[in-house]
Amino acid sequence: MNMTFLQEMFNSITQRDALLRRKHPETLTPDHHQLVKACQALLASDGEASSIALASRALAIYQRLSEGEKRQFFKRLADDFAAEPQQIDSAYQAYQRARDNHTLQALFEACEPRRQELFRRLNLATDGTYDLVKMREDLLQLLREEPNLAPIDDDFAHLFGSWFNRGFLMLKRIDWNTPASILEKIIRYEAVHEIQDWNDLRRRLDARDRRCFAFFHPAIGDEPLIFVEVALHKGLPSRIQPILAGVEDGLADPDDADTAAFFGISNCQTGLRGISFGNFLIKQVVQELSQELPQLKYFVTLSPVPGFAQWLAEQQQEAQWPDSIREALDALATPNWQQDKAREERLKTAIRPLAAHYLVDQKNRHGLPLNPVARFHLGNGAELHRINWLGDVSAKGMKQAAGLMVNYLYVLDDIERNHENYTAKATVACSSEVRDLARRARKLAKGETTK
Repeated sequence: MNMTFLQEMFNSITQRDALLRRKHPETLTPDHHQLVKACQALLASDGEASSIALASRALAIYQRLSEGEKRQFFKRLADDFAAEPQQIDSAYQAYQRARDNHTLQALFEACEPRRQELFRRLNLATDGTYDLVKMREDLLQLLREEPNLAPIDDDFAHLFGSWFNRGFLMLKRIDWNTPASILEKIIRYEAVHEIQDWNDLRRRLDARDRRCFAFFHPAIGDEPLIFVEVALHKGLPSRIQPILAGVEDGLADPDDADTAAFFGISNCQTGLRGISFGNFLIKQVVQELSQELPQLKYFVTLSPVPGFAQWLAEQQQEAQWPDSIREALDALATPNWQQDKAREERLKTAIRPLAAHYLVDQKNRHGLPLNPVARFHLGNGAELHRINWLGDVSAKGMKQAAGLMVNYLYVLDDIERNHENYTAKATVACSSEVRDLARRARKLAKGETTK
């Protein structure tokens, strides 16, 4: 096949698409009625070329809507572009009579909301995939106030699960030679440990003991989907400050490293929240690192525990904990408490068991761990391996988790089993050390003494 010809044809369609966008200027203040009409025209279109132009026009209108008009558009999507009840009833009756593959397929098609076909056609436009990801980002911001819009999000999630299938994703190494446009996005999207400036970024990317990898999708170009920062280490790291400062304890040379520590995993696209490709990313990174550095034995994270400090504050009011625990927790209100050795030791004794209890036993309404970072790594097949006292003494770390950080351990031979147990039974895979700490917290809750 002549790939040059295909590329030229694609460029021609792209240029014509852009030209047609310019030929259809909308009013200065487009509204959702205008967009609904454009979407209906797109669904009625038969030709591929005209569909591309109509999809581009519809997306151009959407991007110019106010927040209020976007809200109204989503409401119209929920009502006017749902599945047709009469068609479902008719298809179901036909299936009851025949019970064959033909009528079953017709029933499937009748049950599918018209929104899904609309999204597929909008995806034909240049940059349509990315525009739809941004559209879902807008929708997610509305869901708390507009729970009736949840079926639209289900449609997005269903389609994105296929469009962002791991087979389409490309893993790339990010280093100082990566184009500046991508490096700027890495700085902007870093969600775990803020990158201060270009010098900070260079320290994280250019040092011999650092690696950074990102996933990209061919339909989105140079917009990263998710990226992971890695520090090569001797032994499992317990503190983030030396890593961020570029000072590795006990590591004289990267070739001496036995551990790859994932210290920053950032999802870059809010519109892809809940679309899982983290497991694949970590596996791919492990494979890349194993090929480059076969001496590596351990693959762990050094992860934050967001929300733990808030949960701790709630526990201070709980009558189930002994007075000694609640009194120790009162010290958290003292500025710079970690600098007082006696106070710090009392808090350590009280908080580490509570942290294990929080991560292992405390569940949300879906029966999954309360902590979102725990859900991510446990769902990807990791083991809750170690709770690190004062692992992050930055202002953010102290505020969100009383300085705690966690190591989640990825053992390739155990990933699938851990993932299946977590998915089927919400089982939290954890080390004996963490299990013992959680057991100690349960005894404290019952008023039993611990050794």
